[in-house]
Amino acid sequence: MPDSAAYHPLNPNPADLFQENLKHHTAQESYFAGRHRAVALVRLAVFGVALAGLWLLLSAGQTAAALGLALAAYLVFIGLVRWHEAVGYRREHHRLLAQINQGELARLAGELAGFDPGRRYLDAQHPYAADLDVFGDHSLFQLLNRSTSRLGQDWLAGWLLAPAAPETVRERQQAAAELAPNVAWHQEWQARARHYPRQETDPRQFAGWLREPDFFAGRGWVLPLLGLLPLLGLAGVVLMLGGYGAQWLLLLLPAVALNSAFGQVRARYYEHATTMRDALRAAHDQLEHFEAGSWQSPTLQRLYRTLHETGNTAAARLLKRLSNIAGWFSARQNPAVAGALNTLLLWDLWGIWQLERWKRRITGGLEPLLEAAAELDALVSLAAFRAANPAFIEPDLSAPALTVEAAALGHPLLFGGEGVRNDFATTGPGQTVIVTGSNMAGKSTFLRTVGLNLVLAQSGAVVAAATFRCGPAQVFTAMRSHDNLAESTSSFYAELKRLRLLLDLTEKEELKADDKAGSPAATAAASTNGRSPIPVFYLLDEILKGTNSADRHRGARALVYQLRERAASGLISTHDLELAALEADLPAHVRNVSFNSYLNPDGTLRFDYHLTPGVCRSFNASQLMRLMGIDVDF
Repeated sequence: MPDSAAYHPLNPNPADLFQENLKHHTAQESYFAGRHRAVALVRLAVFGVALAGLWLLLSAGQTAAALGLALAAYLVFIGLVRWHEAVGYRREHHRLLAQINQGELARLAGELAGFDPGRRYLDAQHPYAADLDVFGDHSLFQLLNRSTSRLGQDWLAGWLLAPAAPETVRERQQAAAELAPNVAWHQEWQARARHYPRQETDPRQFAGWLREPDFFAGRGWVLPLLGLLPLLGLAGVVLMLGGYGAQWLLLLLPAVALNSAFGQVRARYYEHATTMRDALRAAHDQLEHFEAGSWQSPTLQRLYRTLHETGNTAAARLLKRLSNIAGWFSARQNPAVAGALNTLLLWDLWGIWQLERWKRRITGGLEPLLEAAAELDALVSLAAFRAANPAFIEPDLSAPALTVEAAALGHPLLFGGEGVRNDFATTGPGQTVIVTGSNMAGKSTFLRTVGLNLVLAQSGAVVAAATFRCGPAQVFTAMRSHDNLAESTSSFYAELKRLRLLLDLTEKEELKADDKAGSPAATAAASTNGRSPIPVFYLLDEILKGTNSADRHRGARALVYQLRERAASGLISTHDLELAALEADLPAHVRNVSFNSYLNPDGTLRFDYHLTPGVCRSFNASQLMRLMGIDVDF
């Protein structure tokens, strides 16, 4: 079977594309597995024939012919080993590509449990990450993340955790749009790195270590010994083998002493180099893939220039050389081999010299290369997410601050047609949309729908909507408040602390509806209060639910009055119909919408999950209790 590619441009039905690719790569894996076994048999046959030939020639006294056969057999065997490794790489590569397509199918089906949940990025104090399921089980990170490196995952998580300026978002959108149609390209990017099991090691510590003073700085006297002592030691071994006595092995003692004197240094270099080798090899293979392309979007062109300007040569070549040097130290994994190489050739010290020579060739350190590779890794995640969801659209971030205008807005973490899509719009600061509805009608889900799509839009990703236009906004949520016994904090007090944080974020902001984040006025306002100039879009779910209805109504009403004077807008869900009366009191600032339930003739409840103007009048707690067998008729 030929090794042809079963790749196509962006497909209106990505499931068909991924299924076809899965079938293709599974077949290719099987094909190369067969070739791998065949080459192994050829290797075994060549070894057996060579042994038999050597025995026959030596038995016949033809020593010269036997030596010639041994040399020829060695060369053929080395060629077969490399062939075997190449075939094995192809087999593994198709297995990884099949795995990638299987993962894409799992994401389309909403089966996210097998993907990294990114819990390391969770912070209870973050404005929205925990409430919106940005990380954790069944999370946005699991849906988006295709990054293969720890740095790439950090970049992607950073984009999800903080809104970017509109011009930055547009640059990411352009880069992702250029990469997305070539599904083959971004799947190849992922597969190349997955060959290396330890490639997710965080390289920042290694890059920082490379900035430390060189070992040979101030030790220039060691360098001549690297040439002299191996010659001296090899001479001693030759003389001993030539029958001149074992005393000549004493010529090895200077090399032994030098290795011993710098044993800790050699061990440290070994630890850093071997830990990073897989990450360097993965970055090399990926950047070689990227450097072979021709790019049009500004971000990809910038990254291409960065990768070629550092060290005045292609980044892939620099990283390949560095990974080869790191591999130099891997000889220490076999103590017998390492002992012989260090005693005879000062192997580790030569590796240190090569590494420091490499450092002198690269300007600006290793970080620019690693960060460029990490940014590409995160952009591949945005591109692959875009390719897998052709029904999602690219949001328009040209609207004034705190504007959201969406048609057919859906929840990105509801799959298989489960979600009902709704239209929604709000414009400018000081606006509160009060969402009323019965239990289980969809209020909380709708708040998360709006929040998650804002997070996606301001990270550079596509969103689950038919149209989506928004302005700069810092999303803030108060939806899941938990008690904390260690801090003697009740859930009600935890919610109050959360609302206090909202007020702190919006305090003294003076942005108007026509202000844009990043404008001189916004920047000046931010510089006076030490906060981001981006105004706040809040999502508050059943606020103050831990107190009595009178206090809850009074507190929620006061909060709405306070927020309308600030650079903030958002949604508040509630069962409190009295709070909905604010629309009459503050018609320029408050609007009511609702989700309703309906009683079927058989006594069961029906939810349509459609957002409706006005206040909800159909509440269902009693009926739900009846359906659970609780008698509420007294």
